[in-house]
Amino acid sequence: MDTQNPSAPMRAQSRIAGKNHPHGQAHAGGLLHDNARHTTRFTVIGNHLAQHPELSALAIGLGVHIQSLPAGARVDIKTLAARFPEGTTRIAAALRELETHGYLRRERQRTPAGRIVTRTVSCNQPGHRRTQDHQAAPTRKKPTPGPRKPLPAVPQPACPAPALLQAATDLLADLRRHDPRLLLSEHDTSHLAPGVAAWLERDVSPTAVRHTLTTDLPPEPLCRPAALLAHRLTAQLPAPPPFRALAPPPDVRHPLQTCDGCDRAFRAPEPGGCCRDCRSDLLEAA
Repeated sequence: MDTQNPSAPMRAQSRIAGKNHPHGQAHAGGLLHDNARHTTRFTVIGNHLAQHPELSALAIGLGVHIQSLPAGARVDIKTLAARFPEGTTRIAAALRELETHGYLRRERQRTPAGRIVTRTVSCNQPGHRRTQDHQAAPTRKKPTPGPRKPLPAVPQPACPAPALLQAATDLLADLRRHDPRLLLSEHDTSHLAPGVAAWLERDVSPTAVRHTLTTDLPPEPLCRPAALLAHRLTAQLPAPPPFRALAPPPDVRHPLQTCDGCDRAFRAPEPGGCCRDCRSDLLEAA
């Protein structure tokens, strides 16, 4: 990243005599600096990063490299591993070090297309920008509370039997066990129960209804979970089951009885009486 130093002179100086030249050093041992002043293509790095007492050498090197990159450059693990000889495991560990000490921030944002992406922010002086933003932020007035927006309408069952509505209420109350964000108030549960009952009435199992309401939820906090559930119950309402004709009633098979006239066995609902032949003979005799 080409950062211009406002204190840099217009004309480059090769060396500053005495102070930076190796022969100008007073001591024979230790480190010597042979410095030339940069006027283009340089990055100002704080000693708090370059000489950080807790960061590893790889983390310091990655921090310097990232601060030198232009805005919009890719600094994901795969890109950095392709640039440097260290593998993805060491690169990832070094990035976590920088994030722990405030030199990197990772922020999740939603794009206009609805995708969730992660943006990496490089901080050349951890905590400085956040403190300034906090001090410069104007005092905001609390919004005046207004009426609560009503929940969207939900499907209604054809036969709202009490047992069906109770099963729907129990299903809604159990959603918080699958996602704590789906903790519903009594008012929201009463509003949503007929919509769940409409699904159960259409031969949809409770497991299938629960899967529809809890799968692929947004990763961020849910401001109005009941509104989201009402939308899903309405937008994804399945078609009614196919019509099934009522099966004919089974034939009644009476138990065997003994005929009072001929002692033969015949079927009748109750014991006693005569079989068909004996009844015919009695009718002819009469």
